[in-house]
Amino acid sequence: MIVVVDERELVKDGYTSLFGREGVPSTGFDPKEFGEWVNTAAAADIEAVEAFLIGQGNETLNLPRAIRDRSQAPVIAVSDSPSLENTLALFDCGVDDVVRKPVHPREILARAAAIRRRLKAIVNYTDVGSIRVFSDGRDPEISGDVFPLPRRERRILEYLVANRGRRVSKTQIFNAIYGIFDEDVEENVVESHISKLRKKLRKKLGHDPIDSKRFLGYCIDWE
Repeated sequence: MIVVVDERELVKDGYTSLFGREGVPSTGFDPKEFGEWVNTAAAADIEAVEAFLIGQGNETLNLPRAIRDRSQAPVIAVSDSPSLENTLALFDCGVDDVVRKPVHPREILARAAAIRRRLKAIVNYTDVGSIRVFSDGRDPEISGDVFPLPRRERRILEYLVANRGRRVSKTQIFNAIYGIFDEDVEENVVESHISKLRKKLRKKLGHDPIDSKRFLGYCIDWE
């Protein structure tokens, strides 16, 4: 989903219509409404955003920082003014790219995809509270210290962090860790791995960040 932010109704409707023609879902916000939404929306809703398109509005220069508190999705500014000062101000406030009107929605989508590729190549970890989980096979870190884990427990932690904000079932975890075609291992082994992982996290952190609910599954939480 693409989120379009602009104080002009005609611009919001125009972009959402153009993205719709490209088969890409989008929604539009007034800058003030967007500021309230980005701070209060559910994590699952924020994670569904592929890119933020920021246009005209009094709050434009404040929005990128608010977005970064919740999302790593590309932030692209659409500039009506070709001035160097305006472009530099947009970059200074934290946008990833600046495009000038008129711009085709396909170009915006291509730029957003390029930004995501660069981010994926550079950022290979995710922070949840004091836990840093890497995506390159390294052991996680807690408050900067390496936290060694057996391979299965490490993969479970990686999977929970990758799906933070929503619950995953024992079956989903099993399929992610062992693969859907592994018939030599019982699914209940996941419970043993998670139990050991939770015990180690509780000892290190002083609390258990993994929440489980019967029939609903597991999720990683941080208070």
